[in-house]
Amino acid sequence: MSATNIGMMDSAYFVGRNEILQWINSTLQLNLVKVEETCKGAVQCQLMDWVHPGVVPMHKVNFDAKNEYEMIQNYKVLQDVFNKLKIDKHIEVNKLIKGRPLDNLEFMQWMKRYCDSLIGGFINNSYNPIERREASKGGKDVNKKAPSLAPAAAVGSSNKASLPLKTSTGPKRAEINSSVASSSRGASKSAKVHPVSCSSTLSPPIPSEAVPVVPAAQAESLREEITELKLSVDNLEKERDFYFAKLRDIEILCESSELANHPVVKAVQTILYAAEDSPAVMMQAKTLISSFLQEQVSTQPISRTPEGLEEEIRKAHKRKSPAELTDLSDAAVAVLSPRRRRSSCGGSDALAEIHTRVPECGAGSVEAL
Repeated sequence: MSATNIGMMDSAYFVGRNEILQWINSTLQLNLVKVEETCKGAVQCQLMDWVHPGVVPMHKVNFDAKNEYEMIQNYKVLQDVFNKLKIDKHIEVNKLIKGRPLDNLEFMQWMKRYCDSLIGGFINNSYNPIERREASKGGKDVNKKAPSLAPAAAVGSSNKASLPLKTSTGPKRAEINSSVASSSRGASKSAKVHPVSCSSTLSPPIPSEAVPVVPAAQAESLREEITELKLSVDNLEKERDFYFAKLRDIEILCESSELANHPVVKAVQTILYAAEDSPAVMMQAKTLISSFLQEQVSTQPISRTPEGLEEEIRKAHKRKSPAELTDLSDAAVAVLSPRRRRSSCGGSDALAEIHTRVPECGAGSVEAL
């Protein structure tokens, strides 16, 4: 399986943080104590430089990054390297720069799996991590804190010195064993000579840690629980993607030129872009909609009720104003029934007659009536 396509249930994600830290420190000659110290992104860049020498522009890497925008620059360098090498791996920068241990541990577990898939777990002795860090910003300060190589060299020299000792003592012990064997043959033919092991006398036994034995039933229940959790995570991710797509569609609709300045759209955007879940956000959105509705009501003309229109017709009929009666007749056609129109004029059909004759005479001949 390719390291770029490993799933969350792969064995790579079960590597402990202590093993990850030991691997990073021994590979890059660093002195990291916590896995969240890799949140800057510089360690990941140098690991890619380790497995792909010359691909990473180390002069752009900042080992002294303290702010989020400086860390983002490191991850941009890393993403450019991924794109150049055609590595299909999404980097969740917003999570990694927060310094949460779990997010950074998962990403470093993936990095270890990727590096091991390329070099097979061997150490590239031709790579000098301290020298490569010299070109990076803050790399010299990191090199000052790096562990010294003297103990490793001392251990290597002691191992080399111990090799001739084993080879030189081998023939001597063989001579001693042969002499003992010959003397014992003369004394007793049934005596058996057991050769002395050189490795058992020179190297102390390595204590092995006790491995806890998990019962089969418990292991099976744990596997089922892991499977259920994986299915639950998959369902949650699908649900998250579904609702995110809906919100994205709403956002695109609100950004259209026809609706961008509408108060209702402004209220929806207020809720969408709220940084925190607070009742004040909903109150602000409701205030925008309420003010918009009040403006709409204030600009609309006041509708006439049948009772009020009847009273206006009676007053105009008493004043005998033909122009006013014509305007009121048009309104009465839409509001009053024929019977109420006649009753509003004192039981006569004068208003109906005016209404029928006005269209024939035209607007300019109203006074002729």
